[in-house]
Amino acid sequence: MVMRYFPNVLSRQESDASADRIAAHLLEHGFTMWAVELIGIEPFIGFIGLWRTRFEAHFTPCVEIGWRLDQRYWGRGLATEGARASLHFGFSQLKLPEIVAMTAVSNTPSRRVMQRLGMIHNPADDFEHPNVPSGHPLQRHVLYRLKAEDFRLQEVAQSK
Repeated sequence: MVMRYFPNVLSRQESDASADRIAAHLLEHGFTMWAVELIGIEPFIGFIGLWRTRFEAHFTPCVEIGWRLDQRYWGRGLATEGARASLHFGFSQLKLPEIVAMTAVSNTPSRRVMQRLGMIHNPADDFEHPNVPSGHPLQRHVLYRLKAEDFRLQEVAQSK
């Protein structure tokens, strides 16, 4: 179920290669997708973090926020909490002007997280994901954006 909104499930080799790309991204950029654990409960439930998008589109180059958690931990606010911490890091430490998020149109759980984070969807930004086979039901993607100044305003409002 975790990979429901991806074109296919990763093989062990593909999963290992993905982990290698995540580690290389950290070395190259100083940030990446971070492993998520529930201390004292589960040592690894997925990952959340920031990533430089590796394909070309009308909105690239950009930094993307993403999450992938084991389905047993969905609906607990963990993706939102981790993503909010990642946004804070991206805007305060990396001084990014904007962070984007993207997913298949049908991925309503992730879209709800994006909305809870205060990210804005403009249908004019939607696109055909170049890494998803042409004609595949998951090829059409939505793009959400969040600007640094909007995130700072959210933080101020939440602190009151």
